[in-house]
Amino acid sequence: MALCEVLPGFLCKFPAFSDNSIRMARKSIDDGFKALVRSYIDIIDAAVQPLQVFLNFLERLFVTSPWPIILLAMLAIVYFGSRNIRITIGTALSMLAIGLLGLWNDTMVTLAMVTVCTFIAIIIGIPIGILMARSDRVQSFVNPVLDVMQTMPSFVYLIPVVMIFGIGKVPGLIAVVIYAVPPMIRLTNLGIRLVDKEVLEAADAFGSSSWQRLKNVQIPLALPTIMAGINQTIMMSLAMVVVASMVGVGGLGKNVLQAINNQFFTVGFLNGFALVAIAIIFDRTSQAYGRRLQKHSEVIHG
Repeated sequence: MALCEVLPGFLCKFPAFSDNSIRMARKSIDDGFKALVRSYIDIIDAAVQPLQVFLNFLERLFVTSPWPIILLAMLAIVYFGSRNIRITIGTALSMLAIGLLGLWNDTMVTLAMVTVCTFIAIIIGIPIGILMARSDRVQSFVNPVLDVMQTMPSFVYLIPVVMIFGIGKVPGLIAVVIYAVPPMIRLTNLGIRLVDKEVLEAADAFGSSSWQRLKNVQIPLALPTIMAGINQTIMMSLAMVVVASMVGVGGLGKNVLQAINNQFFTVGFLNGFALVAIAIIFDRTSQAYGRRLQKHSEVIHG
């Protein structure tokens, strides 16, 4: 005999609100949100216009510049960041393979998107991380928000973004930034809080102001951890690019989405290979640069 057959009905079926009540509540909230967006649509468009201009400029620069110039610039950045010839050679081979597969332009579009997203995440994340490190109250307020941001399914970010900004590159960019900024904030906060208190006391003994202590002591010593945050932000931006392609972001993510919809295994695999290659290049370069910063800070600290 089933247990629910002998128990009262209210114990077996949770007493939920009626479907009509829930539907009316959802409709009221959705209609109110849409009306609010329509009221401020001009202000919203003006606010995101600089992002649109900057993203379009960088995309045109990457796509229309001769590929040898872009490749040489990329190899120079990778080498001076990692100081590792193997990583540089691997970057050259990976980018040449991407070009030979006919994915150069799409890769440049994705690189432009990831570059802008990472830049914005750094601008937003580092100041918030510093505020969290300087105030336990701010940290107790921001941490739950970051927990929600990191556990929320990535597709959910697209709903409010599309409702506010519509379909296009900028809505996708904003969704990527929201998804990728939490590690930047967390690791900036962690890096500053891990700075040795004896070093801070020495800075205070020399008469450093709060700003001088932050600029000359805390941030330089926290740079390895902050670089780890930048690394994670880049990785999460690349992961979100495919999802953001659903709202109009081009590049490799769009190709992967089309391959999924049309069951094109080869197209999906090749574009996935290009995304993985870019991710490995960024990851190895930023990790190598972070290790160099770590050694440098240990020398100074010692």
